[in-house]
Parts: sequence; C-alpha cells; structure tokens
Amino acid sequence: MSDQTRPDFFICHNGEKAALPFSKAEYDRRLTALRALMAERDLPAVLLTSMHNIAYMSGFLYCSFGRPYGCLVTQERCVTVSANIDAGQPWRRSVAENVIYTDWRRDNFWRAVRDIAGTPGRIGIEGDHLTLAARSTLADFLNDPELVDIAPGMMAGRMVKSAEEIALIREGARTADLGGAAVRDAIAPGVREIDVAIAGRDAMELEIARAHPESELRDTWVWFQSGLNTDGAHNPVTTRALSAGDLLSLNCFPMISGYYTALERSLFLGEPDVDTLRIWRANVAAHELGLSLICPGISCAEICAEINRLLSDAGLLHYRSFGYGHSFGILSHYYGREAGLELREDIDTVLEPGMVVSIEPMLWVPEGQPGAGGYREHDILVVTQDGAENITGFPYGPEANTIAA
Repeated sequence: MSDQTRPDFFICHNGEKAALPFSKAEYDRRLTALRALMAERDLPAVLLTSMHNIAYMSGFLYCSFGRPYGCLVTQERCVTVSANIDAGQPWRRSVAENVIYTDWRRDNFWRAVRDIAGTPGRIGIEGDHLTLAARSTLADFLNDPELVDIAPGMMAGRMVKSAEEIALIREGARTADLGGAAVRDAIAPGVREIDVAIAGRDAMELEIARAHPESELRDTWVWFQSGLNTDGAHNPVTTRALSAGDLLSLNCFPMISGYYTALERSLFLGEPDVDTLRIWRANVAAHELGLSLICPGISCAEICAEINRLLSDAGLLHYRSFGYGHSFGILSHYYGREAGLELREDIDTVLEPGMVVSIEPMLWVPEGQPGAGGYREHDILVVTQDGAENITGFPYGPEANTIAA
C-alpha cells in the first residue's frame, strides 16, 4: 500500500454494538442537556477530550497511551474519534458514531475532527483538559475559532445524577463493602500490605464480573496502608509487613464502567493505646456529624464550617488533612473530578436531590507525636428530597475495626 492510498481516517463497524452501562434514553438525556447548553452559548460544535466527558456522553472510556481522543458533539451528531490501535472497540462501546484515525501522518486526529466539525467560528472545549500544544494545533486545523470553555457547565450537569447513575453507584457501594470484608479478613501480623490489597481487589473484581458480566472489567483497586504509610490518603501499597500496634487504613475502590465508588476505614491491629483511641473517636465524631448534615439546601461550605467547629473545640482542627467529602460519578485516580461539589470552605454549591457525596474526614498526626498516623472514615450518601440515604454498610470505629493481633 502506498502512502497515497493510506487513509487519514475511516469508518469501520467491526462487530455489533456492545451493551453499555446505561440505556440509550439516558445518553439521549445527557446529549439533550449539552445541546441546550450549546444553544445557549451559540456553539455549533463541542470537542470533548477528557476521559470522563467522552465516557459520560458516549459510553466509551478510552485508553490514551499518549494518543489524542475526542468526541465531537453538534446539534445533529455525536461522534467519537479514536486511534486505529483500538480498532472497532470504540464503536462497539459508544452509543453513537465513531471515526478511526490512522498514524500514517502526524495530526490525522485533527484531520478527522475537521472533517466532522468543519471550521466553525466558535467551538466549545474543556479548558481544564485541552493542552497548550493541542490548542495550537486546533487553531491551525480549524481556522483559529473562538474557544469557549464548556467544562464548568458540563461539570454542573454531571453533579446531579440520574436514577440509572444512582443505581450503578449503589452497586459500587455494595461491592466496596465486600472488598472491605475481604481486606479485614486478610489482616494478620506478618502479612504484607500488598497481600491484603490483593485480597480486597480480587473480591471486588470477581463480584463485578458476576453482577455486571457485560461491563468492561478495568481499574478496580485497593490502597491498604499501615503504620507510617497511613499519613496520606492516596499513598500507594507497599510490601511492608503488618505488626501488632499498627494503625491501618482500608481503601477499596470498585470501578464499574468508569464510575468511582469508595469505602475507607481506619483499623488497628492489636489493642489501641489511649491517644490513638482519642483521635480515632474524635474523627468518628466528625464523621457522624457530617453524616447528619447532608440534606438539600445546605451548602458545601456550611457543612465544612460545622465540622471545623467540632474539631476546633476538640483541639484537633490543625490535624485536618483535606476537605470533608466530594462528588461521585465518572472519575478515577487518573481522570475526572467534580470540583464544584467538594466539602470545603471555598465551595458554595448548595446540595440538591440527586447529588451523591461522601463524608470522609481525615486527621493526620505526624510521626513522633502521641497517636501518630492517619485516621479516615468514608461513607457515600445520596441526597434525597428531604434528607440523605447512606448507601455504605461497612461498620466504622474502634469497636468494629480493632483486629486481634
């Protein structure tokens, strides 16, 4: 085949459409909301480039490996643009159209985008994802259109979940509880962090395979931390062996079709000392206060202020590690974030029915001080018309999670 006959991009419907995590009506609802936002802002086209927004609109969750991916949305079309290395999988896992670009020539991705979008005078982009290099190439290929940041508006739409989304998140919470039980059962002196993490991950992946056999099985993981390693919420697993007197942190993350859920708990191997119990129980009190505050009409900042007041009265506020909770949806530890719905002082978003948030206070006491380590509890709550439903079932606190050495 000569260079002249190699296509820059092409269409190939290889196989039949696969079952997606949501109904076509659900994807239509999302696209209708985006198109209304486009009409409001006079945008003939939107180019999505992030994993979370492409998956949210089309069902396809890409694997980049350094290649660009996109989803072009106009008032008439929704088209994913994917690399030839993925063959027909993006089409099978997308609710709508797909165009495959080749790597015979540099920038074939942008040639495919131009073929679909034309050269609109204005185009919506994700300002928090489009790189400077991609922005420059976009300008070259699309005749330098005016760029309008659509990411904040899309995030606001994603923060309120549909009934189908809440059902999937509920499944994730149930699976996380099973992973937590497997983690707790694996804890013993001499066992390594990695061995405990494997037990939890395997339990969750097997349950997802059983309960969701048509889903793509990917990205489920466990962070299990012990001793000094508990100081950071996102510290990776190590080969450290557990011993009596260790503060432990259980973190289970089942991923069903790109939807993040989590279970996080403090535990202790052996009999906790007085200082450990004091700080652990204070964190539990903060957790329970947070659970009681979740309801429609309260703002993220107001929730934060109430929990801050409790910890300040206990003389522990300076040990607070991060905000007290966040939103759920299409996100992971390497894609997605609904930053407008985090329980922090600088977030004024008001909770409303259909939002799904965590309560997860964490106190971190530095090494060398009484009760040193990181303490964290994490539950998932669905905001309802008159309150909230806690969909996490795993027990918390010293009485439930002190493990005999």
